[in-house]
Amino acid sequence: MTNEQTLFERLGGAEGCAAIAELVVENHLKNPDINKRFLDSDPAALKVLVRTFFAAGTGGPNEYEGRDMVTAHTGMNLNEREFVSTIDDVLAAIDERGLDAGVRSEVLAILYSFKDDILFR
Repeated sequence: MTNEQTLFERLGGAEGCAAIAELVVENHLKNPDINKRFLDSDPAALKVLVRTFFAAGTGGPNEYEGRDMVTAHTGMNLNEREFVSTIDDVLAAIDERGLDAGVRSEVLAILYSFKDDILFR
């Protein structure tokens, strides 16, 4: 048995995921490349989705109950600039939380793995 922490734990657990979600949504709403995509969204509900998405996707106890990536992005026709800009917002939140490069790289890899499920749908 190993003492290695899950990515969820290295993100700061539930509290860390909540803080990251808060920053990510704030970053998205300020980002001129993507903020128009969120005009009709409820920021509080979006923060809950982002928080549970992070927690569930990184080894936490939460179960993500939102739509899958393909369903959520079908009809949006997102381009690569928007995809990268979204990832940049998440990485900025990771950096603002002072998390290390290993955590940053793991989160980047997870986000990038969704590229084909998100782009040009």
